[in-house]
Amino acid sequence: MDGGIVTDPRAPVARVITGKAPEDLNGFADEDVAAAVWMRAPELGFQSWMDALDPAHLPTARIILRPGVAHDAVTMLCDSAGLPESPERAKLCGDIAALADIFSTLMGTDYLRLRLERVTDNACRKFHLDAVTGRLVCTYRGTGTQYGFATGDQDPSQIHTVPTGSPILMRGTLWPTRCANTLRHRSPPIAGTGETRLLLVLDPISDPEDEI
Repeated sequence: MDGGIVTDPRAPVARVITGKAPEDLNGFADEDVAAAVWMRAPELGFQSWMDALDPAHLPTARIILRPGVAHDAVTMLCDSAGLPESPERAKLCGDIAALADIFSTLMGTDYLRLRLERVTDNACRKFHLDAVTGRLVCTYRGTGTQYGFATGDQDPSQIHTVPTGSPILMRGTLWPTRCANTLRHRSPPIAGTGETRLLLVLDPISDPEDEI
């Protein structure tokens, strides 16, 4: 695995793997892996475009869909937000669709909950585990998700920040196999800084009827 491994000395079965290619995310299925990060640097032109956007035109929504329609769905969300067509917008829609396909394949699910969120405050600032089987998070604008190893209600002694544009896959409390998962994560505290984040969150859905 290119990139490296972060391990928890108090719980050696819980580790975070990092890689430089999308196929490196396949290691997420390994029994002792708590999270996997695809370390990638966003293209300068794309990131400059994203950072310069009026926050009012950032697409936001929470929808349940099949992965194959993610591209069309995000395109419609961009239209609704008043985000003008451009090569950069097309790249954003294509990237979200690609991540939806990768994540659904890894999780073996036919449906996803896709959430695009514009964040300007300290959302989920406490370190925690999500009540899901697995979750993909990618921060397209602003500071990325922070994570570390801890037990109980303690905060991690060492905090890592996922680079902007790099997806992280994390196991939740509903992961089907038992593993000593001491990984905790949070949204970075940004209140009062003037920063606006754009966050993509993907969750697997086993039965969309249960979500209505």
